[in-house]
Amino acid sequence: MKAMRIHRFGGPEVLQLDEIDIAEPGPGEVRVRVAAASLNPVDYKMRQGGYARLPASALPVTLGRDLCGVVEAIGPNVSHVVPGEPVFAHLGWDRGAYAEQAILRVGEFAPKPETLTVIDAGSLPLAAMTAWQGLFDHGGLKAGERVLIHGASGGVGYLAVQFAKLHGAEVIATGSAANLDWIRSLGADQVIDYKAQAFEDEVRDIDLVYDLIGGDTRTRSWGVLKPHGRLVTTVSKEPVEEQAARHGKTGLLYFAHPDAEQLRTVAAMADDGRLQVMVDRTFPLEEAAAAHAYLQEGHPRGKIVLEVR
Repeated sequence: MKAMRIHRFGGPEVLQLDEIDIAEPGPGEVRVRVAAASLNPVDYKMRQGGYARLPASALPVTLGRDLCGVVEAIGPNVSHVVPGEPVFAHLGWDRGAYAEQAILRVGEFAPKPETLTVIDAGSLPLAAMTAWQGLFDHGGLKAGERVLIHGASGGVGYLAVQFAKLHGAEVIATGSAANLDWIRSLGADQVIDYKAQAFEDEVRDIDLVYDLIGGDTRTRSWGVLKPHGRLVTTVSKEPVEEQAARHGKTGLLYFAHPDAEQLRTVAAMADDGRLQVMVDRTFPLEEAAAAHAYLQEGHPRGKIVLEVR
């Protein structure tokens, strides 16, 4: 089968289309024929060598952390899915989705949302798990609270806006001027042009800051939180807990993990029309290098997806 792998760390040019053997599913695993695999920031961090769990000794490796596809084979101790069933999945970091076939473990996948195309469904899993777990599992967001979401037009941020609003929070979101109307249409109660407005002059008394940017944006965010307010982030360049302690607040860096039940919840939200899915652009698997360059340089609205033919 074809798989897009890296044999060394570097820029998009290190992505290489290889012909490799098809793996057979073991106990508690299924093999899926991949139709779509989305790009996430962790993919280029792994490609660049900036992911601690991926040492050079582990190369070559197939990239890609989520997908939509059809079950082709099941291993022992798998009884809740049959060959031919369409699924979408968030894979563990040790296996890749940029390939014609992928191995999934029980607990990583759920039935594909019936109303979504394979492209839209393939764009969702990792971004949705990241947003859901950041807001609710780690951020403890409750109805009636005020949440400030930085990076609201990106692949995680646009879902976070919708999840927060659907759970009854008051949503303030930052983004570029070109995206403000769209972010507002997702449910944001207040939108802030991060280039033209200093968000700390526009808002205060925030219960939760959901930070997808880091750097100076995070530094300035501590001041808009309520006493004992919370900040959760996916960006690890600064020591979040130390910063939080200095400001008398709570801060947490987290990484999303696969959760089949949460995927089922997201699928239901998509199928009943509560969730808008945005795919900025698709690329064929063979053009994964161009897709990586676009992810890093193009400021996409929503997600980028590889089509696997």
